[in-house]
Amino acid sequence: MYLSNTDTFDLSSAARRQRRVLYALMLRNIRTKFFGNGFGMLVAVAWPLTHILVVVAIYAGLGRAAPYGDSTVLFVATGVVPFQIFNYLARFMMLSVIKNRPLLAFPEVRVLDMLFASALLEILAAACVTIFLIILAWPVGIDVFPRDIVQTAYAFGAAILLGLGFGMLNGVIALAVPMWFTGYALVTILLWGSAGIIFVPDALPDRLREALAYQPVLQVIEWTRSAYYEGYGDLVLNRFYPIAVGLGTLFLGLLLERAMRGYVLAHR
Repeated sequence: MYLSNTDTFDLSSAARRQRRVLYALMLRNIRTKFFGNGFGMLVAVAWPLTHILVVVAIYAGLGRAAPYGDSTVLFVATGVVPFQIFNYLARFMMLSVIKNRPLLAFPEVRVLDMLFASALLEILAAACVTIFLIILAWPVGIDVFPRDIVQTAYAFGAAILLGLGFGMLNGVIALAVPMWFTGYALVTILLWGSAGIIFVPDALPDRLREALAYQPVLQVIEWTRSAYYEGYGDLVLNRFYPIAVGLGTLFLGLLLERAMRGYVLAHR
């Protein structure tokens, strides 16, 4: 079965219309996220960058030896960066649908449009943050380049997928239960404390290590560090697990959005 010229034109028009909607939502997110103007994008990059640098500086300033490897800064950074990639996606996708809910009054705008526009913006910001960290580390003599750059890229991709899945699920839940935004802040604290950012999971007792292995963000961090340190994470690392959780939460979020579409439109 072949598409007619009319069908092709309709698909092309729909794609252009969808691109314009996403672009408009991204511009709105840039303007409303910080300060209400275009400079908000600079803050969107500077904010997580500052967060990462502050955390790294605190742990480096304590003067303690690195839990693994020779550099405390590198060890902490390889935990904080993938966590923040995940966290900013999961959090700001949810915040985007809450702030932009009035736009659902326009028939061209859907919940998925708001979620994907926010996700694209956060992914671009994460890429900029990573580049700036590399630039800042080079003059002070910190070697931030991994021994296996392919595995590092895969780990960051898993962090993005996991953040996308959590962000999709959070966003749909927050539309029905706005207080979920506050509740998820508590979940974030638990995820941070159990993600292995400042400790080595392999050094923990067997029962605790086995329990923490079910923490998907910990698996992403272990994956990242395995690309920097030879033999790191042999007892805990399961590369398939965060991908499975990311795909599962993404599918569940899409399913929930479809099931709740009528409710959301009725209460917009």
